[in-house]
Order: sequence, then C-alpha cells, then structure tokens
Amino acid sequence: MPVMTSHTMSGIVTIVQEGRFQMMDDNGVYHLFLLSPNAAAETAQLAALQNRQARVRVRYKPAANLIGNTASAIYLEDT
Repeated sequence: MPVMTSHTMSGIVTIVQEGRFQMMDDNGVYHLFLLSPNAAAETAQLAALQNRQARVRVRYKPAANLIGNTASAIYLEDT
C-alpha cells in the first residue's frame, strides 16, 4: 500500500459541522476536510475558527475513499 504524503493548504474556514469543515482556498475554491481522530486540533475549536472567519493553514492527506481530505492539523496564520 503506498504511503500518502501530507500537503498543506491555506484559506478561510467557511462551514463547520462536527468533525467536518469546509475551507475556501486563496483561489476561491472550496475544499471539504474531515478532522482526523489523531489531529493536533479539537473539534470544538472548528466552530470558533468559522465564526471568526479565521485564516488558517491545514495539514492534510488527500482522500483515498472519502468525500473529503483528512486534516491532521490546523494552524492559525498571521493576519
């Protein structure tokens, strides 16, 4: 089985539902993420990021057989 490498993407959290969130990237494209159970972030923090329209950087692995990418970490970016 091939090892999937991590990627990063920056943007604004626009929608949150439980451990899922949508982010608009710098090109205006929307991406769906599923928060990994081992993520360096808490599900409860997602709503606050969405409410603030916070600019974040997400470390993720592309989805293999899921509807969204798997987010392993979310970092606030300097504004």
